[in-house]
Amino acid sequence: MLLQPRHDGRKYHNVLPTSVSPPAGYGALLRRYLFEKAEREPRQPLGPFRAEAAALGAPVPADALRATWLGHSTMLLEVDGRRFLTDPVWAERASPSQLVGPKRFFAPPLALADVPPLDGIILSHDHYDHLDPLAIKTLAGRTAHFYCPLGVGTHLRRWGVPAAKITELTWWDEVAVAPDFKLVATPARHFSGRGLLNRDGTLWASWVLRGPRHRVFFGGDSGPFDEAFRQIGERFGPFDLVMLEIGASDADWADIHLGPDQATAARRLLGGGPLLPLHWGTFNLAFHAWRQPVQRLLEVMESSELLLPAPGQRVDVAAGPLNSGWWV
Repeated sequence: MLLQPRHDGRKYHNVLPTSVSPPAGYGALLRRYLFEKAEREPRQPLGPFRAEAAALGAPVPADALRATWLGHSTMLLEVDGRRFLTDPVWAERASPSQLVGPKRFFAPPLALADVPPLDGIILSHDHYDHLDPLAIKTLAGRTAHFYCPLGVGTHLRRWGVPAAKITELTWWDEVAVAPDFKLVATPARHFSGRGLLNRDGTLWASWVLRGPRHRVFFGGDSGPFDEAFRQIGERFGPFDLVMLEIGASDADWADIHLGPDQATAARRLLGGGPLLPLHWGTFNLAFHAWRQPVQRLLEVMESSELLLPAPGQRVDVAAGPLNSGWWV
């Protein structure tokens, strides 16, 4: 039986018992924040990184599979003649306020004004590091449609996106972008909310892009969820490109983020495919050193299975593995 989200009429709940709070309490987290000495932010300025705006605006070939990582979980995807953007965040801080909160390590490598017309924006959930009002408002006029989990459309409509341009899906729902191209919302293990009073009021999801030639998996945010990854892999894998989060992981919140080791395991359950890691190297959201996720990933996976572009670097997946080493 396919996994389904749980909803009690007010909130969504994970299928597995899932803790979003540290076992030792928030006092222990404060002590770690004050006294642990990992290099959580780069000591030297990073960049500037520059995406090739003109090239990204050219028509997408019908057989293309290209990806341009713009930082964190924001990815510009060119797949089988279509162009999508995932979890767009251009804000300087992943926070309700642009005065405080986790600040970018580098400026976005592509200006919002240079984002080309999009067939769709794909959203995984409504946390601040995945859903940026400024980006949504700016891109709404250049985006054919928005695809999001149930409830997330409320935010988009509040920010001026017409309801006719929003499709909200639950897990396993499919929507046709074109007769031969479908998007599928798939399970994830996480949580949602943009404030103290709306925790878990909207759904979270991962996504499958099923083009006529290629299949792509975008994991959004998820903790370990073996049965879900297995079901996704059996129905839609193997994938030509897999994107999973590797950063902001910690033993204190191991239920809601993968980290490098669990991302490696999830990729196997999905059926394999080149891994392009997300959710690292952009914001300080955990206690590990900012380079640690990619360093650990290179220890647990063969470099021949990895795509590690610099921010803004366009990857042609068919060209094979890539290790830019930009973080060194």
